[in-house]
Amino acid sequence: MNRTPGTKTNNPKSLMMFISSMLIFGTIGVFRKNLLLPSAFIACVRGIFGGLFILAYSIVRRRTAAKKLPGRILLQLIFSGAVMGINWILLFEAYNYTTVAVATLCYYMQPTIVMLVSPMIFGEKLTGRKAVCALIAIAGMVLISGVADGGNAQTGDPKGIFLGLGAAVCYSVVVIMNKRIEGIDAYQKTIIQLLSAEIAMIPYLLATGGFDGIRLDAVSIGFLAVIGLVHTGIAYVLYFGSIDGMRAQSIAIFSYIDPVSALLFSALLLREPLSVSGVIGAVMIIGSAIASEVKAA
Repeated sequence: MNRTPGTKTNNPKSLMMFISSMLIFGTIGVFRKNLLLPSAFIACVRGIFGGLFILAYSIVRRRTAAKKLPGRILLQLIFSGAVMGINWILLFEAYNYTTVAVATLCYYMQPTIVMLVSPMIFGEKLTGRKAVCALIAIAGMVLISGVADGGNAQTGDPKGIFLGLGAAVCYSVVVIMNKRIEGIDAYQKTIIQLLSAEIAMIPYLLATGGFDGIRLDAVSIGFLAVIGLVHTGIAYVLYFGSIDGMRAQSIAIFSYIDPVSALLFSALLLREPLSVSGVIGAVMIIGSAIASEVKAA
């Protein structure tokens, strides 16, 4: 989710599609919490369902014509897809060790990570405003972790925080690589990455015995289908189908509907608590990221 072309006005239909995709992304943690299956298995199934759905959509709607890609570009897409799969595993594992709210906020340190490494990779200037925003986000992360409170039991196992941050690092790698791969249809790029993510998970599952002891009932199959088809296939179609009709700044700002809705859904549906310091940290992380995006757009 990293293509943000600018237009002068927001198309109302595009805006609704984009908001819908963010709300869908914001509920994935709720579904993961109710799935007693290995994270790698869920990520693998997500790649299969999502990739095939977008492929079918592209064929039916003639959104993209398959074209031969240079070997170097194809390898980069396959590698970034594999990293995307690892990103999913880490995020889904984070949900097992901490709350959906904390895991999601850790995950949304990604903009700060990209901001800090962009001067080295893209030669972009790290302005004073961006540097301050990065420091605020890091301070917010400290509050979320509970370190400032001497360890907050509401955050769960600290392992969940590190897994969430690991997912953020992987997501940053995917974003950076996608910024360097230009001139490729977004749907074609996403199909390759999703299927690569799924393929990359298979050896890991075989090596770790991830297929052993898996018991699928009707509820599990239904939740897997929702994560694969709705949270991946439909959500990505809505996302990529909307961004051409939106301003870049609007995309940057409305993207934070995802973590905000995740916090609300986890509180309302899972009854997960967030301490006062955690709420302050959440505001600092999301607020600093939005402030940085508004300045850059």
